[in-house]
Amino acid sequence: QVQLVESGGGLVQPGSSLRLSCAASGATLALYTIAWFRQAPGKKREGVASINNKDGETHYADSVKDRFTISRDNAENTVYLQMNSLKPEDTAVYYCAAVSTSIYILWEHEYDYWGQGTQVTVSS
Repeated sequence: QVQLVESGGGLVQPGSSLRLSCAASGATLALYTIAWFRQAPGKKREGVASINNKDGETHYADSVKDRFTISRDNAENTVYLQMNSLKPEDTAVYYCAAVSTSIYILWEHEYDYWGQGTQVTVSS
């Protein structure tokens, strides 16, 4: 019932910024814990950031702390991932995911709904 659509990816140089969006339909986003994951070619999918549905607590992978910020706009039923100081190792397909329970983890098997992904490429 929940449809998630990512947008905002692209090709940028190291040190640049991007803001990814995850627009939800078929559900009220505020009722879901939302997370961003990413997967680079030949690598496992990894959790990037999450925002809890109950208290709004955010969590980040160590590799993106102090560079990425996850946020909600409940009026627009959208979540965002602001990515600053991008590095080549940030290159990946980025996915948003949702689950209706209150969790604080970035384990992909805990999330029920997934978007199609958006490509982020960081290269000089």
